Amino acid sequence: MIKRFLVAASAAAMMLAVPANAALQQGDSVPSLVTQGVLAGKTFNFNLQQELRKGPVVLYFFPKAFTPGCNLEAQAFAEAIDEFKAAGAQVVGMSGDSLDDLEQFSVKECGGKFPVARATPSTIKAFDVALTMNGQRNENLTSRTSYVIAPDGKITMVPSDLNWADHVSRSLTAVQALNHS
Repeated sequence: MIKRFLVAASAAAMMLAVPANAALQQGDSVPSLVTQGVLAGKTFNFNLQQELRKGPVVLYFFPKAFTPGCNLEAQAFAEAIDEFKAAGAQVVGMSGDSLDDLEQFSVKECGGKFPVARATPSTIKAFDVALTMNGQRNENLTSRTSYVIAPDGKITMVPSDLNWADHVSRSLTAVQALNHS
């Protein structure tokens, strides 16, 4: 009962949250990022710069695992993952959640189709994705911000708002455009 209340309270708070404008903009270089991630419940070390050598990366930050909007966004990315892969890109979700929560989320909401990784307070600061709620920045929760990153480490697009619905399609369009440039 308490857990359901906390999830509902968290979801309600996120509805009142104001997205921060991402400090990183189109054309900027991404900061270094090394963290732990989870794919299909299995933990691994994630290094963004190494992954960029393989192709574009969509790094999408979401506020909190197992909240309605974050669940729907993860499911939408999972449904579109084959299209991202066909465009040569990988998708990585990022959240301030614990690795235990991300392990469960990677299986249940992501369907084991793409990794999710831990956004530490220093990562949240470096990518300027701290969630602002009721005028207060929370350095442990991320805003809903996606970065589409070209293999050279340059950001090619940044959707940043709390409406998850456009993030997937806009990110996919940006990745596909990289193949035509």
